[in-house]
Amino acid sequence: MRSFNYHKPDTLDAALALLSGNDEALPIAGGMTLLPTMKQRLAAPEDLVDLYGLPGLADVAMDGDILVIGAMTRHADVAASPLVKEKLPALANLASRIGDQQVRHRGTIGGSISNNDPAADYPAAVLALNAEIVTSKRTIAADDFFVAMFETALEPGELVTAIRFPLPEVAAYMKFANPASRYALAGVFVAKTTSAVRVAVTGAGPSVFRASDIEAALAESFDATALERISIDASELMSDIHADNEYRANLVMVMARRAVALAQQSG
Repeated sequence: MRSFNYHKPDTLDAALALLSGNDEALPIAGGMTLLPTMKQRLAAPEDLVDLYGLPGLADVAMDGDILVIGAMTRHADVAASPLVKEKLPALANLASRIGDQQVRHRGTIGGSISNNDPAADYPAAVLALNAEIVTSKRTIAADDFFVAMFETALEPGELVTAIRFPLPEVAAYMKFANPASRYALAGVFVAKTTSAVRVAVTGAGPSVFRASDIEAALAESFDATALERISIDASELMSDIHADNEYRANLVMVMARRAVALAQQSG
């Protein structure tokens, strides 16, 4: 790891000022991805701007019928929040299964979606729940936020401040996890509202994506049996040392059926 300047601002405005116009500065939230990347010398920022402890960025609250979670809310706090457990239990369950205990007590929801790791869990929830990502500049729809592997719609110096989750009628998340990292080899988040069914897949492709064929089948009949004759195209899925694309395609359908069954039970 190369040397760097460490900054600990007291306010969001101060953090944004440190990042503004400085191409060699990076924000750090939980550091679950950035610090290992720096240790491997794959990233070498001259300045690190620590967002931990900034006021107002780790709150969990309701705004009408929208669940609002601050970007610096740790995974463990999402999992343990009585409000999240009551209003959106599928999200609390997802958070409780991220990484290990150490990761859950340092990693943050805003850091996770900003990094957009192709196997991360939160992007599937954000996309399936049709959430809105609030930043220091604007509000971005989930469908527009995740662009490609490790790439989002965030501009330089723009920070996620909160995520706004509409509440579904029922929702559930199931993943087949790598036994070492707990990252998803394939994870599927299913959410049903009065007007639509949205299904998001993580871990299988270069970036989180919606599964339109699964959505269409579930819109006709929200039941696991509706997916028995559905398959997913493996050609654009990932192959690596953990699983090839055909295996991941099969996992997506298995996890989708399990997620629908779990959503039915919770509803």
